Amino acid sequence: MITFDQNLFLWINGLAGKFPPADWLLRGIANDYLAIVSASLVLLVLWLWGSQAGQREKNQKAVVTAALSLGISQGFVNLSNSFFVRTRPFSELDANVLFYQPTDSSFPSNSAAIVFAVAFAILLFNRRVGIYLLILACLHGFSRIYVGIHYPLDIVGGAAFGGFTALLSYGMIRLGAPLLAYLMALARKLYLA
Repeated sequence: MITFDQNLFLWINGLAGKFPPADWLLRGIANDYLAIVSASLVLLVLWLWGSQAGQREKNQKAVVTAALSLGISQGFVNLSNSFFVRTRPFSELDANVLFYQPTDSSFPSNSAAIVFAVAFAILLFNRRVGIYLLILACLHGFSRIYVGIHYPLDIVGGAAFGGFTALLSYGMIRLGAPLLAYLMALARKLYLA
């Protein structure tokens, strides 16, 4: 029996191949590196951004939270993949594959977990930049379904991992505020912050 997840995948992936400019654009967005490198560049800009010391410190706290969230999220995905393997949609269904065919577990989407972890962590500190990153994460997730390499629930699972790890990292940063303040002061003395 075909599930809702499979039906939604078939509907979204069924759009592939019908409009070459959309295929080209979404293949580029689905790339393993575009969203992750873009999010990393945003983190670099945030680290340096802020004409006032208070704003720059808040941005740097956001970047540290995002980096911690990204690392924890990656660990959770690796742990999850050790116990649960889901085959890719192109292995089970008649999919329009516009991308290389990954061989690792489909659930949760590793790249979605990373980009959503960064987006949610930044959203906790900077609403405007966080919304931009969430839009990027959603586009990336949609494109991965469109090109035929993830089911919708793989993306939702990655987003859930990312959101959970962002909240976990935010709590850890709040609990470790004195240590973080010391490390940030040291970084400022070394002209790193």
